[in-house]
Amino acid sequence: MSNSTPRKGLKRQVGLSLFSAIIVVLTVLGNFVRFGPVPITLSLAPIIIGTAVYGSSAGALLGGVFGLVVLLGGIFGWDGGTVMLLLGLNPIGCILICIGKGILAGYLSGLAYRAIEKKSPLAAVVTAGIVCPVVNTGLFILGMLVFYGSTLQSWAGGQNVIYYAIFGLAGINFVVELLVNLVLSSGITTVIKYAASRRLSLIHI
Repeated sequence: MSNSTPRKGLKRQVGLSLFSAIIVVLTVLGNFVRFGPVPITLSLAPIIIGTAVYGSSAGALLGGVFGLVVLLGGIFGWDGGTVMLLLGLNPIGCILICIGKGILAGYLSGLAYRAIEKKSPLAAVVTAGIVCPVVNTGLFILGMLVFYGSTLQSWAGGQNVIYYAIFGLAGINFVVELLVNLVLSSGITTVIKYAASRRLSLIHI
């Protein structure tokens, strides 16, 4: 029993490192999938799995990794220029949006999962799969309105700025991200059950 805590800690570190690596790869690949000015986010599934297996704090950590990679993508030009443009206009606003939305999306989806998992693991995954992209996209839109209002007005070309931010800037991307999470829900549930059983088995070693 005395060895279980260090082994559990090591298992957690290995698991979070693996999920972080997957997030990095998927975030970079997502830069090549666009349905508008903003890349598709492919990294939400590993965030959901990680926060379900290791808790909301892990979800916040993985979300932070996702946000940091998005930010680095802008700095090094991986994202096609969108984040780089935002960094040039308002670097503090861009950093807060990228990091903040990732952290909160991971954390809140973890809370949603924990609230439902005992009643229905599948419903918990579906709920977390909805919460994660809603928070991620919602905070992106809110951040854009707060920090880049004048820029959005010029991009909107006379349209209502809020309407443009929701439907023109993020709308299609959000729908794709949400559908991907829902389609993968059953598979994500299986992965979570396996990962959780492996984690719990360490307690008895």
